[in-house]
Amino acid sequence: MSTFKTTRRVAASLLAAAAATFSFQAHADGHSMDMAGKTVEWIIPFSETGGSAKWANFYAPLLSEALPGQPTVVVKFMPGAGSTKGANYFQEQEFEDGTTIFGSSGSTQFPFLLGDPRVKFDYADWNVVLASGTGGVAYLPPDLAAKMDGMDASALKDIDFIYGNQGATRLDLVPTLAWEMLGLNVESVMGIKGRGDGRLMFERGEANIDYQTSSSYLSGVTPLVEAGTAVPMMTWGALDDDGNIVRDPTFPEIPTFKEVCESTEGCETSGEQWDAWKAFFIAGFPAQKMVFLPNGASDAAIATYTAAFEAVKARPDFAEISGKRLGKYPQMTGAAAKKALDSATKVTPEAKAFIINWLQEKYGVSLN
Repeated sequence: MSTFKTTRRVAASLLAAAAATFSFQAHADGHSMDMAGKTVEWIIPFSETGGSAKWANFYAPLLSEALPGQPTVVVKFMPGAGSTKGANYFQEQEFEDGTTIFGSSGSTQFPFLLGDPRVKFDYADWNVVLASGTGGVAYLPPDLAAKMDGMDASALKDIDFIYGNQGATRLDLVPTLAWEMLGLNVESVMGIKGRGDGRLMFERGEANIDYQTSSSYLSGVTPLVEAGTAVPMMTWGALDDDGNIVRDPTFPEIPTFKEVCESTEGCETSGEQWDAWKAFFIAGFPAQKMVFLPNGASDAAIATYTAAFEAVKARPDFAEISGKRLGKYPQMTGAAAKKALDSATKVTPEAKAFIINWLQEKYGVSLN
């Protein structure tokens, strides 16, 4: 399996290669697209309340400023079937003038990885122009969080948890498998259209455990933590140079799932189950969100969008504004984005087989 390492040293070398790649392409074409007066439709296959919405809404005005001619960039939400509805729609689009782009997430990548029969799209047909890393944070109501003994979650094993789940084969399999490894009894309410809907269930008291990707946690859950109605339980972590799970750089004060697992009796950080969880964590988070041009995109269009996202990242205020909205993660273009895409759409046969069997046993979902 290709292991993508979200570290500053590795990211720096990849981004240098990416910069060289897009610069060469742009000069080779001799021109960029003129998009003056046009409207770019950015398809997001989730509801407007989740992390993908916050990611796209953050980038949309910046992309508009950076593209030649400063076209209007409109985010269009197309939820359904755990994001496969929007992805299947994008698969049918043919490149015309660069005014249709797509934003995928781990919840789009996982059905593709697992061979979900609803998937009619193929990442090999698309053209990646941005890949964004992210993290995730699980959290609890304060009364249940108080039952934990430091990082030991053993006292939570007799609690009946309710969780708003986007779908068995979606990115939600990372938290649900983690909670199962800890021995927690978590019942999923299936079919929510985005993680923001899961957060709303938590706020209304309809769910008593939840997780959000970093962008949604920063904007939607941090106020709950400050108000005392939510307490962070753990992050999924990040990867160091050697592929080991370490604390998330955006939330260094919150323990990782690995730390909580090591502190909780019965939870193992080695073996088949752990390897499968880690494989899908790597596929789902270090390159969790990506921007694509459709099949048939011209070299000029790819170079234009790549240059635009590079210009956004080169803004003197980018580190500050992105850190507050998205967290502290690599934002990759060119060769780095292609490498991230490769990592996000491949897992070992052993990890895939384990997850497929687990989905059958836990949810009765058959993918064979």
